[in-house]
Amino acid sequence: MYGLSTGHGIKHFGQGALLVMIPSIRATLGLSDVAIGGISSTQSIASGIANIPAGILTDMFRKKIAWILLASMLMVGTGYVVIGVSPAYWALLIGVAIVGFGTSMWHAPAFGTLAARYPERRGFAMAAHLTGAQVGNTTSPLIIGFLLAGTIGSWVVFSGIDWRWLSVIVAIPMFMTGIAVIAKFKTAGAESSGSVSLSEYFGSAKKLLSNRGVLGMALLGALRGAIHNSFQVFLVIYMREELDYSDTFVGVHVALITMAGILSTPIMGNLSDRIGRRPVISFAMTSMTILIFLFLQFDSGLAMTALIAVLGLFFFSVMPIINAAAMDMIDKGSEGSGTALMFSGGAVIGSLTPIAAGFINQASGFSGVILFSGSIAAVGALLSLVLPMRSKASS
Repeated sequence: MYGLSTGHGIKHFGQGALLVMIPSIRATLGLSDVAIGGISSTQSIASGIANIPAGILTDMFRKKIAWILLASMLMVGTGYVVIGVSPAYWALLIGVAIVGFGTSMWHAPAFGTLAARYPERRGFAMAAHLTGAQVGNTTSPLIIGFLLAGTIGSWVVFSGIDWRWLSVIVAIPMFMTGIAVIAKFKTAGAESSGSVSLSEYFGSAKKLLSNRGVLGMALLGALRGAIHNSFQVFLVIYMREELDYSDTFVGVHVALITMAGILSTPIMGNLSDRIGRRPVISFAMTSMTILIFLFLQFDSGLAMTALIAVLGLFFFSVMPIINAAAMDMIDKGSEGSGTALMFSGGAVIGSLTPIAAGFINQASGFSGVILFSGSIAAVGALLSLVLPMRSKASS
């Protein structure tokens, strides 16, 4: 559990680096708001496509999990190399797609393995895994923002690193982690009794697609992902271009979104194991809705900084609880496909919302994006009250 969580954190360090680079990429390539939305959409589409083979490979070759995780990290590294050398927007999108494909290849084998190995503590195990991601998401904007800007106040000043070189540098720990995974994670998938045939796999997958509870959780997870893809990208643009924050200061604020989640995620996961998934998910989605709308009032200064930090308690922390709720309703042996379905749902909706948010930001500014994202969160909060879930993880 802790080994996979560490790898997840390093993967998310790479995944989060792109977000802080976006204003610099925009300035270099002269991209519009819609083109910026296209970057997130491309990443989301690639992620959705990757979930399909990742789910199949995970359930069919449970004892080869380490190799799937290796492929994931190698693709993330390769994608960043392509981003760094891209001469134009279309080439950049190819690199982004490779990164998106690689990051999603991690989910099915990792989440599926944890769900199978810790059936009585799924909420905590998945929360621990996401806590690793939170650490990566928190450290990445701080380090990348500093390296881009080359400053921390007046204490440390240097010329900064161009985003192209920085992309190539980010690839290095991704490649190194891939090598470490194949060397150290040989027991991943050991809880499985063996591989399944293709016919057995499609039989269980067909049953999974008719499971209304799992489909409902996939929709709820998709809405949460849509909020993330719409709100966070244009919050970065707003801080950099409207509030004139430095790359370092933008990185600090992006880190705040996930920093509080490092503590809240395992607490929420453990609580959901004890009292059930619904109350935890509903409280988190409702809180997220209220906090996003509050950005209409608190749109700068210390008030906005504090609001970002509080939003971080729920922004990512609810996702492993939604995943655990889905796994509670999935047959043993289909955990990989179940995880793939969860993230595929997010990719379908998540591929459309950033472009929509780009049009909205272009027409109405960041306040329009706040209304758009808050409305999605409100729909998710209402659905969390009515979608089918098991009352307890052990039931």
